[in-house]
Amino acid sequence: MKRRDKVNYYLDIADTVSERSTCMRLHYGAIIVQSDEIVATGYNGAPRGRKNCSELGSCVRMKMGIPSGERYELCRSVHAEANAIISAARRETIGADLYLACRDAATGELLGGRTSCSMCRRLIINAGIKRVFIRETGDEYSVVDVEKDWIEEDDSLPGNHE
Repeated sequence: MKRRDKVNYYLDIADTVSERSTCMRLHYGAIIVQSDEIVATGYNGAPRGRKNCSELGSCVRMKMGIPSGERYELCRSVHAEANAIISAARRETIGADLYLACRDAATGELLGGRTSCSMCRRLIINAGIKRVFIRETGDEYSVVDVEKDWIEEDDSLPGNHE
């Protein structure tokens, strides 16, 4: 029997975590792994105690026709990466890896090419996370070297946008 490689094993877990998402657009799941041990998980959904979009039966951003990736201040959800970071102690995130998976909420289709928003990137940087593994297909993934790709290549500076 062939064993699943470690990266895809963790991405499979992040994908399973995404099943808890309450977003009506995208289901994200994130896990933080430190020294080969899962220290936190997170999915996108409304803050604790608040009704989520799936309970309300509507999404403000969808109603307004706002494209994905824009106007996050109108979104009820806390992002998966943020929820994972909130659940971990700083000593557990320094030098850790974050694994991220995303599916279309309506179809369940795995969506490759998704990455953390600029706000989550700042949280990931401040948490001291070293790498972000992003599921692209069932077996393929991309890797973000946080220092090189998000700190040195600072997309928040004028002229440095991707």
